[in-house]
Amino acid sequence: MSFEALNLARGQFAMTAIFHILWPILTISLSAFLLVVETLWVKTSNVIWYRHARFWSKLLILNFAVGVVSGIPMEFQFGTNWGPFSQYTGQFFGNILGFEGAMAFMLEAGFVGIMMLGWGRVPKGVHLFATSMVALGSSISAFWIMVANSWLQTPRGVAVVGDKLVVTDYVKAIFNPDMAWGVSHMWFAALETGLVVIAGISAYYLFRRRNPEFFVRSFKLALLLLAFVAPVQIWLGDSSGVDVFETQPAKGAAIEGHWQTNAPGTGASWSLLAWPDAAKQRNDWSLEVPGMLSILGTHSLHGKVTGMKDIPLADQPPMLPLLYYAFRAMAGIGFLFMALAFWTLYALRKSRGHLEALLAQRKLLLAWVLAIPLPYIAVECGWIVREVGRQPWVVYGLLRTDHAASAIPAGAITGSMIMFAGFFVVLITSFFVFARRWLRNGPDLTLMPPVETAHRAVPHTVDY
Repeated sequence: MSFEALNLARGQFAMTAIFHILWPILTISLSAFLLVVETLWVKTSNVIWYRHARFWSKLLILNFAVGVVSGIPMEFQFGTNWGPFSQYTGQFFGNILGFEGAMAFMLEAGFVGIMMLGWGRVPKGVHLFATSMVALGSSISAFWIMVANSWLQTPRGVAVVGDKLVVTDYVKAIFNPDMAWGVSHMWFAALETGLVVIAGISAYYLFRRRNPEFFVRSFKLALLLLAFVAPVQIWLGDSSGVDVFETQPAKGAAIEGHWQTNAPGTGASWSLLAWPDAAKQRNDWSLEVPGMLSILGTHSLHGKVTGMKDIPLADQPPMLPLLYYAFRAMAGIGFLFMALAFWTLYALRKSRGHLEALLAQRKLLLAWVLAIPLPYIAVECGWIVREVGRQPWVVYGLLRTDHAASAIPAGAITGSMIMFAGFFVVLITSFFVFARRWLRNGPDLTLMPPVETAHRAVPHTVDY
């Protein structure tokens, strides 16, 4: 395969992955939020929570539809552009994707119809069960996808037999060193995304003083959950980073612009900002904090942090400035959300529950509205760090990316990329058209829960 075709195949997968990931993360979080809201309605019989469930479920369905459609081209690429990879890893990677389809997607897709159309047609307990199955299915889907991806980062439980990887221990392969951190970090990122979107949309209505009594509830509920999720996500990110320095030292050095391994008894310096230069094997400039990288990367004062110069050039990740600043953007946004959440909690405490006092916090509400795109940027940056940082390996230490691609002419890949790009433009345009209509209409505050009628008693038959 030519170098041009290889880069086009990588670019096409990056394009489809970057577009597709926008949708599952909101599906995971919105379905969990709807489960909380609907449970509140079932427990309290307060009609306001029923109206919340109906309002936010429309966004979930719209998001779910785009997510399903956008995921199809990505999976097809394993059989078209990445045939050798599929053949080499199919016994594990293919099985895991099969588990995701059979266990998660079918569960999610099977109950989403009841969730969408079952209002008034099934008892509210059955509808709540359907909502819980959609939430469970989306989370199981995230679990299996991240298991597959974590195995690419830190492959375990396999042996090379001929030209294939054969699974020798499924437990070790599934519970590989990256799995716990990869799954939890991604799941909390999805939760954080949805909570920021819900809080941001609610703040938009509060900012415009449209239905404030309705949206103050979703705003406070999202904020309460986010005040827990945001700090946990920062802790998970820190712990995941420590694991990266241990299992993928090249990625760790790349995202920190770290070139020289620190000597024993000394701490590695951390560059707050820098410009890494792969050609020169150093940073063009750097603002450093002495000894801090050992603390961040190993949680010890003098922990060894391998520098890029101790890694062969052929094994060093590409696009170092992109990796370096994508990591900082992701981490910075995470800290921003925690600060924004606690700022809002302080403002709510000062307002003492008075709605007008909250509505007067115009800058705070506007900050939440402007924050809506930020979790998506953070997630995309996280995936750039995760995937580009693994290069030049597609299966870390076992299969190089240039050995995993199919021998396809560059022109064929270019044609399919143009087709996919056009398809994605149509999808995202359609989403925003319908989302704008949903926002303009707002919630239906006259909506009442369906009345559950008692089943008519069936008379016993008497035989004569």
